[in-house]
Amino acid sequence: MRVALFVTCLVDLYRPRVGFAAVRLLEQAGCQVEVPVQTCCGQPAYNNGDLDNARAIARQVIEAFADYPYVVAPSGSCAGMLKCHYPSLFADDSEWRARADDLAARSHELVSFLHDTLDVCDFGTAYPATATYHDSCSSLRELGVQAQPRRLLAQVAGLQIEELADTQVCCGFGGTFCVKYPELSARMVDDKARAVIATGAHLLLAGDLGCLLNIAGRLGRLESPVRVYHIAEVLAGMADGPGLGGGGEP
Repeated sequence: MRVALFVTCLVDLYRPRVGFAAVRLLEQAGCQVEVPVQTCCGQPAYNNGDLDNARAIARQVIEAFADYPYVVAPSGSCAGMLKCHYPSLFADDSEWRARADDLAARSHELVSFLHDTLDVCDFGTAYPATATYHDSCSSLRELGVQAQPRRLLAQVAGLQIEELADTQVCCGFGGTFCVKYPELSARMVDDKARAVIATGAHLLLAGDLGCLLNIAGRLGRLESPVRVYHIAEVLAGMADGPGLGGGGEP
């Protein structure tokens, strides 16, 4: 099965190991993974109403991934952009609307692709710790990803999951939301970080790096030892180094 990895800007710039973990998981599941030359998905422009630039970026992405039967992103936010918002960008352009619809049908968030499409849950990994999981807004509301990550994590030997209170509530990042409404965003991430600490978990996991970077920053300011990882790092057995925030050993 030939799969193209949409790496995402945040993974490329802040946490390349998430990309390597995604490749390891996909290859272990029997996929041939390729990483075409790519750009941003265009979400920042789209969220700010700059639709001309969003369309220009979307055309580049559609061209770059045109020849792949499956496109997989380790991010519900970027996968949601490709799958849910690209078609609406070209509502008045029949040619590009058809191409956007085609890409949308081939695009998947990593965890849901592993679970729903490949029917793989157990990667033979172990991590003796207690973790809690944050459901990102895009994954949950746009793509319906909720049960899948928990089912995969249930197969990690030694890992116990403590559910996070109000896990479905936004962490306050929201792309450019945190820039437009900094005070509100700060209160939201503070609530989220304190809910994470209240679980007593050693690890915070999620499928979107934007959420993780935001919450990790607040956990660090609260001097919490909670370690923060993308779910792919734990599933791939690559959560053996420093997390995005906190510090102590599990």
